[in-house]
Amino acid sequence: MTIDIFVVLAYFVFLIAIGWMFRKFTTSTSDYFRGGGKMLWWMVGATAFMTQFSAWTFTGAAGRAFSDGFVVVILFLANAFGYLCNYLYFAPKFRQLRVVTAIDAIRMRFGKVSEQFFTWAGLPDSLISSGIWLNGLAIFVAAVFDIPMETTIVVTGLVLMLMAVTGGSWAVVASDFMQMLVIMAVTITCAIAAYYHGGGIGNIVANFEGDFFIGNNLNYMSIFVLWVVFIFIKQFGVMNNSINAYRFLCAKDSENARKAAGLACVLMLVGPLIWFLPPWYVAAFMPDFAAGYDVGADAAYLAFVQKLMPAGMVGLLMAAMFAATMSSMDSGLNRNAGIFVINFYSPVLRPQASEKELMTVSKLTTVLMSFIVIAVGLFINSLRDLSLFDIVLNVGALIGFPMLIPVLLGMWFRNTPDWSAWATLIVGGFVSYIFGFSINANDIENFFGLEQALTVREWADLKVALTLAAHVVFTGGFFVAIAAAYKGRVCRTADRESEVTELFKNWNTPVIADSEDQQDLDTKQRSMLGNLICVAGFGILAMALIPNEPMGRMLFLVCGTIVLTVGVLLVSAANKGDKKVLLPQ
Repeated sequence: MTIDIFVVLAYFVFLIAIGWMFRKFTTSTSDYFRGGGKMLWWMVGATAFMTQFSAWTFTGAAGRAFSDGFVVVILFLANAFGYLCNYLYFAPKFRQLRVVTAIDAIRMRFGKVSEQFFTWAGLPDSLISSGIWLNGLAIFVAAVFDIPMETTIVVTGLVLMLMAVTGGSWAVVASDFMQMLVIMAVTITCAIAAYYHGGGIGNIVANFEGDFFIGNNLNYMSIFVLWVVFIFIKQFGVMNNSINAYRFLCAKDSENARKAAGLACVLMLVGPLIWFLPPWYVAAFMPDFAAGYDVGADAAYLAFVQKLMPAGMVGLLMAAMFAATMSSMDSGLNRNAGIFVINFYSPVLRPQASEKELMTVSKLTTVLMSFIVIAVGLFINSLRDLSLFDIVLNVGALIGFPMLIPVLLGMWFRNTPDWSAWATLIVGGFVSYIFGFSINANDIENFFGLEQALTVREWADLKVALTLAAHVVFTGGFFVAIAAAYKGRVCRTADRESEVTELFKNWNTPVIADSEDQQDLDTKQRSMLGNLICVAGFGILAMALIPNEPMGRMLFLVCGTIVLTVGVLLVSAANKGDKKVLLPQ
């Protein structure tokens, strides 16, 4: 067994242990799906950050960084903008909804029919996204260990299922925090190596082939500007709607939700400059590397690690890749299972079900969702000729974005009938079909009389931008038109009006958690995670003993020190918390 395989297997064992250790925190469906709303900001911020992060970042996104330079960073800056809006306003509001799943808020705002509509319309988007992330991971594993991609997809999916079923949301969020640390530590060391070998960022940019800031294969600057504008609009919508409020439902109070959004924002600002320095180095100094890999430019990050990083670092990077993918997928699995059980099984199939029955069904649903994600990953793997980067953006534009419009606007325009949500979603489906499938590049070239044909990159970017623009104008316009038509008119029954009033009252009422039980739980969170992270930090430090050049050993010491420092700080905070809890109240 090579050191790289050993590192990955050890990491798998570590993840399963997290699920087992946090199983005692889960005693109800609220605990299983949102940690009972009792988690600290740094855990919530980590999971909010990690849900926008997967192995795709190091495959599809790294491939785009290799070919077009700084362009890929724009997508992550748009994420940071979304989290900034969370911090300034939305994150504490989402926590104040006081619901178990995000679909609960849709039921309160738009009624039971819309609840079922969004329950079943949202599952495909989430499951497809998880399958894409799983496929992105398989690309790395297949190239590193010469293991078939199909095998990787199945095994990884099963490990993920075991962790999510055992510990529920507590295991998911706890592992997200640790995995965030591993990823940042590994990528920081890789960025240091790229900076050192490349002679600084300026030298890497100077040797980049083509335009580093706007990329290559671009005839029309206006298309690039349009793409940037609507990517920011899309990510604002993605981050600031009640469907994706699940990121902050597990925070212990409003202030912790706000701090969590701030942490995610900072990580999204700093992260891309660290993550993409290696593929930029490859583009500048290893431009012909793709010939050695079946997946071409998507292997840019891997090529850098294999060529320039010390022995054992590939295994640590693979652990980070598993971390990135699992963090996104386990959040999706837990959320989807929660929506199915809380918003369909309990109210429709078994209204009288006991809490024990709901917990059992929750775990069985998580297992079923895992198998579906594995199947989707295997299907995506069969589409070898499609760009992983473009698949992710198109899925978001065609499926995910139209779902966000009514739930986002529904919190701004209060006086709309319940049917406005599902009717808007149907309109969004037609818009996605027309602009996503019926229009092709030739139609655009002929309509505008373009002298130069659109490049592959331009059409891919324009297709996403046009679809998003169409949803803003037509799908959003449809909902706003309904709001205008019902202005000043009664549009709900008295019971429904009472439910909507309660929703907006919650929306504006802060959640404060300062009980002694909560303080004790805070201490346990810090202690358990701190000790786990310390173990991981010592493990990475021990990798400095692997025979390598002095620079290689130093990189392991840097990586391990970063992880260990955070672990020690958490253990220290837990010890202080213990003393406070023991003091007379």
